[in-house]
Order: sequence, then structure tokens, then C-alpha cells
Amino acid sequence: MDKIEVGEVFTITDDNDEELEVEVLASINIEGTEYVAVSFVEDLKEETEEDIDVFFLKVDDEGDFSAIESDEEFDKVSAAFDEIMEDDE
Repeated sequence: MDKIEVGEVFTITDDNDEELEVEVLASINIEGTEYVAVSFVEDLKEETEEDIDVFFLKVDDEGDFSAIESDEEFDKVSAAFDEIMEDDE
């Protein structure tokens, strides 16, 4: 599987089967599982001062994205990404 690069744009399908473009903001490997932080391309283009919605997705062995199911897993991933983002500032 190709490594997912920051800045890559992917199309994901939401619960309503609508296709949405997301851009990878960061990727991280936690305990052998790859996760990405993504945001909607549309939001990134509208250079507003508002906070941009960031989503975390799990990447499986085939390179497909899946939602994070449990709160514990979400908290772990969120905390890890917070650390990365703080390092960048």
C-alpha cells in the first residue's frame, strides 16, 4: 500500500451517499494502525477565521478509510494528533 501523503485529496462517501472531497492534514501510526486527520476541501478553500472541522479516519490494510468506532479509540487518536499539531506551531 502506498503511504498516504499529507495534502492528498480523496473522495469519501458520507452516510447519505454524497461524495465529499477531503484533504489529508496529517497522518499518524498508533500501535500499528494508520490514522489520518482530514478536512473538507471546500472548508479549506474558504479561508475563514472559523475553526475548520477535522475528522479522524482509520486506514485499513487495503488503504480504505473507515470511521473510528469507539470513544476510547477516538480520544487516543485525537490526543496524538493534538500533540503533532502543537509541535508544528
